[in-house]
Amino acid sequence: MLNLIASSSLLAAGWGTNLMIIGLLILALLMMVLLGIIAFFFRLWIQSIWTGAGITLFDLMAMTIRNVNAKMIVRGKIMAVQAGLGDASGITSKALEAHYLAGGNVPQVIKSMIAANKAKTIQLTFREATAIDLAGRDVLEAVQTSVYPKVIDCPPRNAKRTSLDAMAKNGIQLKVKARVTVRANLQRLIGGATEETIIGRVGEGIVSAIGSADTHSQVLENPDLISKAVLSRRLDANTAFEIVSIDIADIDVGENIGARLQADQAEADTQVARARAEGRRAMAVAEERENLAEIENARAMVVDAEADVPKAIAEAFRSGQLSIMDYYSLRNVQADTDMRKSIAQTSNSPTPAQK
Repeated sequence: MLNLIASSSLLAAGWGTNLMIIGLLILALLMMVLLGIIAFFFRLWIQSIWTGAGITLFDLMAMTIRNVNAKMIVRGKIMAVQAGLGDASGITSKALEAHYLAGGNVPQVIKSMIAANKAKTIQLTFREATAIDLAGRDVLEAVQTSVYPKVIDCPPRNAKRTSLDAMAKNGIQLKVKARVTVRANLQRLIGGATEETIIGRVGEGIVSAIGSADTHSQVLENPDLISKAVLSRRLDANTAFEIVSIDIADIDVGENIGARLQADQAEADTQVARARAEGRRAMAVAEERENLAEIENARAMVVDAEADVPKAIAEAFRSGQLSIMDYYSLRNVQADTDMRKSIAQTSNSPTPAQK
């Protein structure tokens, strides 16, 4: 009995020792994992502490669990803090994480905020910057364009036509090249029209201004008339830019389109007149042929009437109304008439000397 109790005590002591060893191993493993995590985030954590970014070690671990690039967030927050943009500007680690998870470009947004803050003349909030970035626009380029205006060629250099062609009221064509200086409007960047709209509107305004000029010489003498007319139309409405100036870079005189149009119109009028004359000639020919047909019809009627004369003479002989002497007298009169006609024709014909 004493031996059984002693063996039970030894077995219980062995199980206690094993449990203690297992607990120590688990604790050592947890310590190793913790030390590994601390070693992995130690550099970022130290950078955050020294720069005052305010990102804790637990925040870094939570970023990794949420599949967020912790290095990018820490670097972005450090850049913002060093530039004087802290949580008061809306640039918090949570806001940066949310923008990253939404597919935004965190470094680009931070750089744009720093550039706007340094410029002093640009009002750009973190909310606006993230909205512009998520809309697919380059927010840093927009800020740079606000600080340093951008020059747009009109028409663009890669366009098929190298100039804007317009015609003055006197019919002379002018070929114009313009340069538009624009500044980005950050408040209208979301939903505002792009450079293509600016180019199209400016081109339309230039063509309209030249078309309203009485002569092309007026435009050549004062190219600023085009700029003033175009600027007065507020072409930058509902666009992402503000037009600073419109400069006429080059003006060339083209074709005399008015004269060419007049020549084409005269040629068309000539063809119409020829067609009408041809119609009148055809009508005259048809009328002449109708008259000839009527003449032939009259001749046929005369021949038909002359055919009845011998019948009438024979009937007069039979009825006794016409005697043989009367008939011969009629024949003599006819012969005398024919002779007089032949003499008259001979006397009226030209002599060889007259020919």
